[in-house]
Amino acid sequence: MGEHNGLRVIPGGRDERRARPEPLWREALGERLRALRLEQRGTLVDTAGRAGISPQYLSEVERGRKEPSSEMIAALAGALGTSVGELVAEVAESMRRHAAVPARAVVLGGDRRIGAPVRPANVPTMSVPNAVLLAA
Repeated sequence: MGEHNGLRVIPGGRDERRARPEPLWREALGERLRALRLEQRGTLVDTAGRAGISPQYLSEVERGRKEPSSEMIAALAGALGTSVGELVAEVAESMRRHAAVPARAVVLGGDRRIGAPVRPANVPTMSVPNAVLLAA
């Protein structure tokens, strides 16, 4: 994408991304669940039994094919001897490590400054990170 009506591309686009795209949450969760199970030398059958699910469902979760509910994640965390908080933190860290270079950032109107938004007086103030429009 070249220059077009005041839009400019900031480096970090498609050509500069790593070959492996950022994983989906369910894929990163599945990888971490499988790693925990294998570290404990557990089988699909034993771990699924402790969590109260079928081995087939656990296999699909580990492969990133199914997106488990929060209750299911809690059951799996318990079956693997960890907490939901610890599991989520480990998955988040894994996703940070695998994060690809950001998609192309498009600067609107040629102005790179991102200032504090103007809020009406009756809207409460929230701490929100600055944002940049990203084009896929």
